[in-house]
Amino acid sequence: MVSMTDDEQILIRNAQRGDLDSFNSLVLIYQNAAFTLAYRIMGETSSASDAAQEAMITAYRRLSTYRGGSFRAWLMRIVTNRCYDELRRIKRRPQTTFTDLTPEDADEPAIADDAATPEEVTEARELQRAVQRCINRLNADQKLVLVLCDIEGMDYAEISEQVGTTLGTVKSRLSRARASVRDCLSAVRELLPSAYRLISNQSEK
Repeated sequence: MVSMTDDEQILIRNAQRGDLDSFNSLVLIYQNAAFTLAYRIMGETSSASDAAQEAMITAYRRLSTYRGGSFRAWLMRIVTNRCYDELRRIKRRPQTTFTDLTPEDADEPAIADDAATPEEVTEARELQRAVQRCINRLNADQKLVLVLCDIEGMDYAEISEQVGTTLGTVKSRLSRARASVRDCLSAVRELLPSAYRLISNQSEK
């Protein structure tokens, strides 16, 4: 876990006293992480951007409830809850799916690797898109636990607390989600970068 700097702690204290400039500075620090998490859960750029922005507004209104510890974790819980609420709302309107909403050329979180060659960046983006398409096919509950565990790095207990369910349910949803993504990627292996097709082929021998 990355500890906060002294400057961040000062910003948080000032923001809790009503200093909007300090909160805006916190937004600048965490906005990329908030959007990336929202994008992984929502699978669509516009919805992710809306969810991240609404989460920041909610966070400002609830600053008094922050009692210390990891501010990032506290903020990401708000982002997650906002996304989960939106997923449940869309689930009640089955005529529209995330697959329908997500264009192939949608903007994605940037791949930060200054040392990567253009070819490596292209292959990484191809893989990123393939993985995201497979994640988008999961139901809302499976998608959430997969993102929280495999992308956000939360442990089972943290996820259980976050989504309000038992450890056994978290493990079951995660297992099914991973299996579904694995099967999905196997089905579209020809669309993956060549390096990943080779690895997948070797693993089946």
